[in-house]
Amino acid sequence: MRVVVCTIVHHPADARIYHRQIRALLDAGHEVRYIAPVGMQDFHAERTWPSLYLTPVPRASGRRRTGAILAARSALARHATGADLLLIHDPELLLALPSRRRRPPVIWDVHEDTAAALSTKPWLPRPLRPPAAVAVHTAERMAERYVHLILAEYGYVKRFARAHPVVPNTTYVPDVPAPPGDGRRVVYVGHLSPDRGIAEMVELARLLSQRGITVELIGPADARARAQIEPAQAAGLLRWHGFVPNDEAMPMLDGALAGLSLLHDEPNFRHSMPTKVVEYMARGVPVVTTALPAAAELARGHECGFVVPFGDPAAAAAAVLELDRDFSLRQKMGRRGHEAAYSSLGWPSDAREFVAQLESWAKSGSGTL
Repeated sequence: MRVVVCTIVHHPADARIYHRQIRALLDAGHEVRYIAPVGMQDFHAERTWPSLYLTPVPRASGRRRTGAILAARSALARHATGADLLLIHDPELLLALPSRRRRPPVIWDVHEDTAAALSTKPWLPRPLRPPAAVAVHTAERMAERYVHLILAEYGYVKRFARAHPVVPNTTYVPDVPAPPGDGRRVVYVGHLSPDRGIAEMVELARLLSQRGITVELIGPADARARAQIEPAQAAGLLRWHGFVPNDEAMPMLDGALAGLSLLHDEPNFRHSMPTKVVEYMARGVPVVTTALPAAAELARGHECGFVVPFGDPAAAAAAVLELDRDFSLRQKMGRRGHEAAYSSLGWPSDAREFVAQLESWAKSGSGTL
């Protein structure tokens, strides 16, 4: 099976797209043409396969999206011929698809609640957000009539009129987690932005630095986040690693006092399972999370971390200090989190279902539902 995978919004080494879905397809013996933003020269040889072909296109950012969409349209049209499937990861790419007569079946992987996420986009003027959300909902309902959908969250099901398979954001779980380490550090992994709690993490770093504990941030940052991170790093309050590929970032969690998820109470987050929380659990690292429903359920239900109020870095600092004082508690929380992730949050079983679903759609040969 030959699959064309395309994104113009996400980093080319995005964990869900590249490290999970593309890897699952390649491991199953399929061929992948990956159309993604420039920067793929950063892919090291050990992260490529003989049956993976890379096609760079510009990245869509802020209001500058037209050029990326046009480039993606050209690339998709060029590579659709002979492909068995097109797998797209951005709603913008619905505008870039080849004509229905000239394309194989199309799958749109719905990563987020796009309409709800508009409230966090600084490039979209506030008065335009409500009508834009209505337009997004309309586009989603129209899209499910013409393309196949897979959803990243069970909470997305109610947005659509038809039933669609869910491919959750699970992760690779080591058979045995690393033991708690001696280093006194807490870690955040993921995109960095104001709605993901960057101000709270900078203040947390200030509070913890007084106790000799370091905050490490792993991930790309938007301009608003960089404006807060860079002065804090220059002052020695925290360590920011920038973007690190997922397969390198995960071992960096090992031995940390805690993994942070201080996301705000935004509509786009309320129905989502924060992948970072699952990743912390998988590595045997206790979780410190705000009270978003899915994250709080994981932390409380498995007794693998602390749930703190939104916008309260002092409460997060208190949780970290408790873990720092109580090695036994840290060990127990880490072990319980790993056991829960190992039993029910591992990607390999979801990978098999993902690949089987795509193979079924390719076999049917239908570009519509």
